[in-house]
Amino acid sequence: VVAAGLVGVLASMPGLAPVLAIASAAYILYLAFRIATAPPLAEGGKQAARPNFLGGFMLAVANPKAYVAIAAVFAGAASQADTLGVSVRLLVLAAMIVAIHVVWLLAGTAFARFLRNPLASRVINLVFAATLVLTTALAVLR
Repeated sequence: VVAAGLVGVLASMPGLAPVLAIASAAYILYLAFRIATAPPLAEGGKQAARPNFLGGFMLAVANPKAYVAIAAVFAGAASQADTLGVSVRLLVLAAMIVAIHVVWLLAGTAFARFLRNPLASRVINLVFAATLVLTTALAVLR
């Protein structure tokens, strides 16, 4: 929903795209730092605080995967014989987003046991953080 709204805003105000790209990259790098410095699950004796609305909103806005998915759906359907309407494309995109989140949820649940081992957790967090930094750098530098 947020990404669909941002597509409209960016279409009407293309000068915002570089600002949004910089803000998105900065937030993704901040998340990489948080992941790299996160303690193993075993050390977090108390329940982690639930993310607040602003944190979730910022993640949605700064999520480059959402922009790639939207661009793929809209660019792929922009052929000469465009029989799909915008609403059908958005509906397909929303279904894909739900399916991807369900898969991530199931994978995260299965993966949690590895995150309870302090050494494995440290390695996994560093690999995830490095991957975020690398993909952000590749996206910004292309």
